[in-house]
Parts: sequence; C-alpha cells; structure tokens
Amino acid sequence: MKNFLIIAGLLLAIIALPMVLRRETATANPHDANDRLVIISPHNESIRDEYGEAFASWWKKQSGRSVYVDWRTPGGTAEIRKVLDSGFEAAKDRGAEGIGIDLFFGGGDYEFKTQDKVGRLAKLEVFENHPDWFSEKAVMQYFSGEQYYNNEHTWVAACLSQFGICYNEDGLKRLGLSVPSKWDDLGDARYAGYLALADPSKSGTVARAFELLMQQQMQDAMAVPGVDQKIAAAQGWQNGLQLIQRLSANARYFTDSASKIPQDVGQGDSVAGMCVDFYGRSFSDELKRADGTSRLQWVPPVGGSSLSGDPIAVFRGAPNPRVAQAFVEFVMSEAGQVLWDAKAGTPLGPKERALRRMPVRRDVYTAKNLANFVDGGGIPYDTTGAFVYRPELTGKAFRTLRSIVRIMGIDSHEEMKRAWKAIREANFPPEAMSVFFDVSVLDYEKVGQGDPLLESKDALVVATRAAELGAIFRANYQRAEEIAHQVKGRNNQP
Repeated sequence: MKNFLIIAGLLLAIIALPMVLRRETATANPHDANDRLVIISPHNESIRDEYGEAFASWWKKQSGRSVYVDWRTPGGTAEIRKVLDSGFEAAKDRGAEGIGIDLFFGGGDYEFKTQDKVGRLAKLEVFENHPDWFSEKAVMQYFSGEQYYNNEHTWVAACLSQFGICYNEDGLKRLGLSVPSKWDDLGDARYAGYLALADPSKSGTVARAFELLMQQQMQDAMAVPGVDQKIAAAQGWQNGLQLIQRLSANARYFTDSASKIPQDVGQGDSVAGMCVDFYGRSFSDELKRADGTSRLQWVPPVGGSSLSGDPIAVFRGAPNPRVAQAFVEFVMSEAGQVLWDAKAGTPLGPKERALRRMPVRRDVYTAKNLANFVDGGGIPYDTTGAFVYRPELTGKAFRTLRSIVRIMGIDSHEEMKRAWKAIREANFPPEAMSVFFDVSVLDYEKVGQGDPLLESKDALVVATRAAELGAIFRANYQRAEEIAHQVKGRNNQP
C-alpha cells in the first residue's frame, strides 16, 4: 500500500508539474475564446509567443473580448507558398474566397508581392486609421531601394532585417583569417569546410541574402568610370555567380534551418556563415562569457546589405477580418513596434527574452525607447552605408537565383567539393579554375531577368531544365578535378 501511495503521488506530481510551471497567459483557451485568429508565419517560437500574448492583452483592453491566436508554421516561405497555393486553388474550385487563414506574418517582401499579384491580400485599414504612421518620420514607402509598403496598401513591413556575416573569433585565429567584413571574404579558400550556408530554395530571407551578394558585384562593376553599363552589368552578374560558387565550394553544408548557422558557428563546428541580424545577435547573447564578451560575432557586409522589410498582410476572405485588421494595427502601433527590440521585462517589452528585431517605424527610436532596446546603440536607418538595392538589376530573377544556387552549389555539392579540394592542392591552376568557374550557360542576357523554364508552373518543365543545367555543372566540376590532378601530377614529377 505504501509503495502504491508513493507511485500515485509521483504520478500526480508529474501531471501537475506543467500546470505549476506554466506562466500566466493572456491568450485564451481555443474552446473558451470569444475570437479566434489564424496566422501563417515563418517566425520563430519566441516571436509567435510574445506577439500572441501581447496582442491578446491589447485586444482584451480594446474590445473586452478574449482571443485565441492559432499559429500555422509549415516552415519557411517556400513551404508557406505551397500551402497557400494549394489552399487557394481548392477554395477556387469550391467557389470560396478564403482558405480559413486570417493573416500572413513574416518572411521577405517577395512572397507578399507574389500573393498580392494574384489578388489574395485585402486592403489594410491601418493606413486610413493612422495615416501619421506612414511618412518620412515613421514608415517610409522606400528606403535604400527597399519597399516597405505598396501603393494598394495590401501589405506593410512590420520590422526590418539586415543580412550579414556571423563568425567565430577563435576559429578565425585557428585558420589564420582576419575578421570578414564583406561577402567576398567568405570566398577565401581557407574557409573550405568551415563555412555554414542555408538553402535559399527553402527560405525567402536566405534567397535575398544571395541576391544582395549578386547586387553588390553588379553595382561594383557598373561603378567603374566610363564603363559600358550593359557590359558591366553582365560582368558583375558573372562575378556574382562565381562568388556564389566559391562560397558553395567552401560550405560545410547547406542547411534548411537558417538558425542552425549561428548556432554551429558559435559552437565552433563552422567558422563563419551568412546570417540574418537577429539570429546572429541572439546567439551572440546566448554564448556570452562571464566577462561579457562572446566568441560569436555578427557584422553587416561593407556596402553589401540593405534594410529589408519583413511584412504583414490580411488575406481576402479572412474568417475574422475585424480581429485580423486589429492585429496589424497592434503590430504597427508603438507598443507593437517597441516589442521587437525591447529588453525582457521592460515596459512594452517581451516577457521571456528579447526578440532582437529592428522596428520599421523611425519615430519609435526615441531616447526613452532606445534606453530599453537591446540594440540601442544606434538607429538602423543611419548605419546602412552606401548600398542601395536596385530591383531592376536582379528583382525579376529572384526565383531563378534561388534555383541557380541549388543547381550550381547544392545538387552537385560533392562533385564541387572534390574539385575544389583538388584545385587547392594543385595550387589553383588557371586551366582548372576556368573550367570550374565556367558560368557561361547562365549569362545575364539569358537569365538575368529570370529563366522562364526554371520559373515555369509546370513542375516537369522545371525539373527538366534543372537536370539539364545540373548535368553541365557536374561535368564541369568533374573535368576541373581531373585537370587539377593532372597538373599536380606534372608538378610532382622529378
């Protein structure tokens, strides 16, 4: 009997423990809530939890009603697009307008522009209700070439992102490398096997980082005095593709999870990687030493990164449009904006941990708010450098670039790494290098405005084109490896 009571007590403790440890929540139980809001998002758990909680409290004060926030997280923007496409196609077949989802929250602006183009987004009421929030002093429509809302007012940037480089200080010393300051630095062959990259076909934000890399190479080539702009653009495009090849050849892996990169770099499994600012800063905080320093650092590449918007939108046919529009209003309010970067526990700050995102509204960067910001050292609008994103150069090729990186650097990664190793061991023979870096099949005139086959709606057409290009690059890498071995053999002869 005694043993039975002990076992029963332990079972009751196990059952009760989650209830005891669970923090108080403003988000209502799905069965008891007055309202329900369905949001599809690539945002991480911390952002979802904090914004769900903060909005539920705000909505209770505004309306006296409780709300249950139902988050749908199929993955990155590529996976979200598939869910939306299939959902809206099914809705069209049954004569319905909506798909049971109220909001799209997070991800690069490309996907929002795509959804808007096919008429899936509703006009946002926040523009009419709070016109003072959209001006040169608050949210500008354009900055550094990036767009933060469209003319139709169907989407708006909720926060900002900047892409850059995370690196491990100890790892750099071990490899004899200086601190990377620009994208081109990551192409140094000494990074071979120590560079962490993410798959741009899985994430729109990662794809934008590769596009910015291409943009910098093109703009640098076009900035040479007296150069023919058309020829320079084509040369810069080629330089950019070859830089992507160098980075891919150095890559230890291509992950589906962008957050894995700063984690691995911080742990020393990789030495550097391409990383969005909030992931880099968050992991740098987590890895701080007792003296306040961290072995993981993040820097924006010099002249190679703009301030991209991370938007929010309401879907047409939203089940609860009134609450959905209110959620957008909250996110764009001062309370919703300060939440992005305030320290945990401060007024308007998150409950658990800082989110390390940059608010889009310039007018919330006041002395009072900055004092509570984790990244309160400056205003991001003042520190972007000279880089201006030019959509006419690569904007139409955004989806094509995602496919190119996969075809050129991921699908044939093993062949690429073997060739790169042989080339390094042979001291970079020009004849092998020219074959390895042959990107003539992807010249700017052919695919610079997008490859219609890679962007076809017919999956078979896309697969056929990808296989065709993949075979070309795989053959190039194999041939480059053979040449490098031959050169090394000749050089080693007595």
